[in-house]
Amino acid sequence: MSPVSDNPLPAFEPDWLALREETDADARATAPLDPLRVYLAGRGAGAPARPIRVADLGCGTGSQGRWLAPELSGAQKWVLYDIDPGLLSLAGVRMPARAADGSPVSARMCLRDLGSITAPDLAGFDLVTASALLDLLTRKELEAVAGAVAEAGCAALFTLSVVGRVELFPSDPDDPALAKAFNEHQRRAGRLGPDAVGAAGEVFAELGYRTSTFPSPWRLGPERVPLTTAWLRGWVGAALEQEPEAAAGGYLERRLGECERGELGVVVHHTDLLVIPGESAERP
Repeated sequence: MSPVSDNPLPAFEPDWLALREETDADARATAPLDPLRVYLAGRGAGAPARPIRVADLGCGTGSQGRWLAPELSGAQKWVLYDIDPGLLSLAGVRMPARAADGSPVSARMCLRDLGSITAPDLAGFDLVTASALLDLLTRKELEAVAGAVAEAGCAALFTLSVVGRVELFPSDPDDPALAKAFNEHQRRAGRLGPDAVGAAGEVFAELGYRTSTFPSPWRLGPERVPLTTAWLRGWVGAALEQEPEAAAGGYLERRLGECERGELGVVVHHTDLLVIPGESAERP
């Protein structure tokens, strides 16, 4: 990537990240973990000889590490990258101390714009990971991230990328227009938005990687009213910013009322992407 990002990632509030963390953890697919464990074992990572080395890009408050580190056995050394010093400090303090088998987990924080991370930064890592990141990237930024991962010769796990599909129960006639407008809002400034997972799969495949996708939907119901309310305000707000005529007046108020009464269910679809070097992408 270029030394200075031309399209900086949006900032996220700690309160929003905290509100969504439990739902994120429930949504992330567990199916990629077994092939990932096999890959790491094949590299000798996590064995007594050396720890698993993980780079977490755009770590935020560290929810990806809190979810993934306890799922892997063996000692681990993480480097947490983020441009927000406040979020980075929270991530470092809350990083798990132990792996699945009780081995130690350590973390080092690195204050960096993702636009400045290059292949030499990732050299020696076994795994690059990120949560809710791919859809925020432009095609150029995605190609730079993929190129750096491929040059480093490691695997990558990208979780919780939006795919542009939302289901609301009960349905409303304005839902489709709002969903379309929201997806276009996600593509603003050249970002990939709902096209990110497909684009990433293509880019990594061209680099000789084996790619696998796994559904990771948010399922929001009466037990998660605060998150549903926050998501609904953001979803409708972004859609109407993109297309003010996407919904008739009163839509948000009706939906918020349903939510408060426990009558609204929402499925926000995401996809997790695991990429593992193929023979042509292996490094010595």
